[in-house]
Amino acid sequence: MEVPKFLIADNSTLQESIYVLHTEYPRFLLNVANDDILWLEEFSPADQEELNTVTEKLIEEALTFFDHEIETLE
Repeated sequence: MEVPKFLIADNSTLQESIYVLHTEYPRFLLNVANDDILWLEEFSPADQEELNTVTEKLIEEALTFFDHEIETLE
């Protein structure tokens, strides 16, 4: 089954928050309201440098995806 790279997620118990789920490595959940990230992967110390390099780009891509999806709903 093919899964999109990003998905929008929300929950009725957390009505103030909306999330973007990144489904590829490194998987994460991004809170769009405050840019908090929950990593869904375990990282070794060696992975930390690569993670620091790609995090900003991935957040940018996630927020661009979110903005585009919201625009299509309006």
